[in-house]
Amino acid sequence: MNWTGVFPAVTTKFYPDGNLDLESFLMNLDVQLEAGVHGIILGGTLGESSVLSQKEKTLLVKETIQHVKGKVPVILNIAEGATSEAIFWAQEAEKLLVDGLMLLPPMRYSPDERETLTYFKSIAKETGLPIMIYNNPIDYKTLVSLDVFEQLVEMENIQAVKESTRDISNVTRMINRFGDRFKILCGVDTLAMESLLMGADGWVAGLVCAFPKETVTLFNLIKAGHIKEALNLYRWFLPLLELDIHPKLVQYIKLAEQMTGIGTEFVRPPRLNLIGEERERITSLLQEGIEKRPSIEQIEQQILLSK
Repeated sequence: MNWTGVFPAVTTKFYPDGNLDLESFLMNLDVQLEAGVHGIILGGTLGESSVLSQKEKTLLVKETIQHVKGKVPVILNIAEGATSEAIFWAQEAEKLLVDGLMLLPPMRYSPDERETLTYFKSIAKETGLPIMIYNNPIDYKTLVSLDVFEQLVEMENIQAVKESTRDISNVTRMINRFGDRFKILCGVDTLAMESLLMGADGWVAGLVCAFPKETVTLFNLIKAGHIKEALNLYRWFLPLLELDIHPKLVQYIKLAEQMTGIGTEFVRPPRLNLIGEERERITSLLQEGIEKRPSIEQIEQQILLSK
C-alpha cells in the first residue's frame, strides 16, 4: 500500500427520493481518476456513512472496486461504536478485496488511552489489510497521542495516520519521533499546503470531490518544489477549502460538486439540502471561485517556460 498522494474522501450520491445514485457516483469517480488522484476513500463523513445500510455500503464498495479496476487503491473507512462491529467491517473489507482501511477510534464513547490502544490493536490483529489511523480529536473527541502511536509501532499493518489535530507541529512531532515508520496524510483541507511543506506524504481531501484537477495539481506543485505556483493556486483555493471545516461540509461540498457539473447536491436526512440565505451565500462563494478558477494548463506552461 502506497500512502502517498491525494486520496478523495468521496461523497455518496443520492436521487432526490434518497435512493443511491450510482450513475452520478461512478461519473465522479471517473473525473477523480482522470485528474490523477492516488486512491479512493469510501464511507467517511463526506460519504454519509452513518445513514447507509450495511447492504448499501457493501454495494458501494463492490461497484467502486469493479469500476476502478485496480488503477488506484480503494480504502474503506471504519467508524463504529463496538469493537466487534469494527472487526466485522475489517474482515468484510478483506472479502470484498478492499486495498486498505481508514480507522477511527470508537464512536459515541470517549475512550482513554488504554482503551484506544486496545481497540486499534484488536482490529489490526484480525485483518491483514494496511490501516491508516484517523486522528481527529476536534470532531471525534479522542486524541491518538504520540504515546499511543509508540505502542502501535509493533502492529506492522498500521502504516499511516490521517493527521487532523489542526496542529501543524504534529507533523514534525510524528517525523521526529518515528521517522518514516508512519506515513502522514493531511486530513484538513485548509492546512494542506502547510502540512505537505512540513513533510506530510499525502492529503485526504474533501473539496477534491468538486475540484479534483486543482487539488492534484496543488499536491504535485508542492512536492515538485514549485512553491510560488503552488502558493498562488492555494490562495485562490483557500476560501473554497474552508467549506471542509464546517459542520455542513457534506451539504457544502455536494453543492460544489453540482455547480462544477460532477455531482448532485442531494443528501439523506437528518441532513437537509441548503435553502434561503445560507444557500445563496455558499452559492455565491462557489460561483466566485469557479469564475476565478485558475488555468491549470497555464500554470504548467509557466513552469515549462521557466526551466
